[in-house]
Amino acid sequence: MSLKDIHYLDLVEVARRIRAGALSPVALTQAMLERIEKTQGTLKSYATVTADLAMQQARQAEAEIGRGAWRGPLHGVPIAVKDLCYTKGIATAAGMPIHADFRPDHDATVVQRFADAGAVLLGKLQLTEGAFADHHPSIAPPVNPWHKDHWSGASSSGSGVATAAGLCFASLGSDTGGSIRFPSAANGVTGLKPTWGRVSRYGVFALAESLDHIGPMTRSAADAAAVLGVIAGADPNDPTARQEPVPNYLAGLERPIRGVRIGVDRSLNTTGVDKTMIGVVDDALAVLSSLGAEIRDVTFPSPDEAVKVWLPLCAVETAVAHEATFPKQADQYGPGVRGLIELGRGLSGFDLTKIQLVREAFRGRVAAFFQDVDLLLIPAQYTASPTTAMMATLGQDENALLMLLRFTAPFDMTGSPTITLPGGFTDKGLPVAFQLVSRHMEEDLLLRAGHAFQLATDWHKRRPPV
Repeated sequence: MSLKDIHYLDLVEVARRIRAGALSPVALTQAMLERIEKTQGTLKSYATVTADLAMQQARQAEAEIGRGAWRGPLHGVPIAVKDLCYTKGIATAAGMPIHADFRPDHDATVVQRFADAGAVLLGKLQLTEGAFADHHPSIAPPVNPWHKDHWSGASSSGSGVATAAGLCFASLGSDTGGSIRFPSAANGVTGLKPTWGRVSRYGVFALAESLDHIGPMTRSAADAAAVLGVIAGADPNDPTARQEPVPNYLAGLERPIRGVRIGVDRSLNTTGVDKTMIGVVDDALAVLSSLGAEIRDVTFPSPDEAVKVWLPLCAVETAVAHEATFPKQADQYGPGVRGLIELGRGLSGFDLTKIQLVREAFRGRVAAFFQDVDLLLIPAQYTASPTTAMMATLGQDENALLMLLRFTAPFDMTGSPTITLPGGFTDKGLPVAFQLVSRHMEEDLLLRAGHAFQLATDWHKRRPPV
């Protein structure tokens, strides 16, 4: 394979070739930067390209690996991060023109951990305004590489587009109500939302602190395992980061899933869900069953109340996060985030207490549910591959937003880990995905199940016509 074709390889394969000396990090990084330059005008996935830093890191990685000082599976591999992760001295705008000139004086923990692992940072990826639903009116949204008229996802739109289009070998997204899962589904990539606190949020612009998750967006479950192994773990700068040791996620991938109990709530999975999505979920169920998983018909606790209170909870936490700039600079906000913050500022302590009680009750019911199953299989969203026109007013239409959030926001409310996996295509050739959900801190099981599914299928190997 020549360098002009290598951009679509899985990260783990790129890492293997780099370690073996068959692939130069410097040449690879230069080729990736050239590909970004050629496609940026069309796909608009990057907010900032860090070419000088990338080449510096690539040269360092090449020298280290050449003398046998290999740091691990990200060493010398070009990656990118969502532009809400602080990068020292590099613009970090969080999709907001109000922050266009902000250059942090330190790196986010996840960015520092990438650097410590020897990864090559190609740049910062575009996102919706403040990581909510809509892109700021002055920012051109990233374009879905499968079809320009279809949604690229929110809020980690640039992460989904760049990973799918071969503009990085892995990226980071954030997920508060579905923002890793929506763009993973829309762009046909694998997205892992870890347990809340499994990955430090230090140095990451907040949308809603108690709901925000940071996780990898990659082209395979194995790649997600490699990335999670680098970014996860305790952090003295983030008191909410989980203290448990970080396992070697890659090492456990090959274990079979025979006997893993997968719960399926057929009513939940079909009510209000389109036929294409239902078909993809059913097909995934058949594959997992053929691999030896034990399929159980279950009744999942109703997510409806948790979804309803997600929006006001997100709103009040967003209002707190933006206290320094809102309302005094409200005129610089787009309508979606402005409306969200105004909703949050209008809530009373009485309102918030009721929301928290609903959340805690739902968390308890979900924890009890996972006593009897290991995984839950659900759609990624209610409709397969929506168009951009359908989603244009997402942040301003509460009912449309609630419907979209039904399969995602409940697991931000509980902090449960999920993996989103490509599982098929629409009649028009657009990717469709499903989710698996597990108990807290069982990312290893999600990754193992995802890897087993991907060994048995090739949906994740399909590439857009870029």
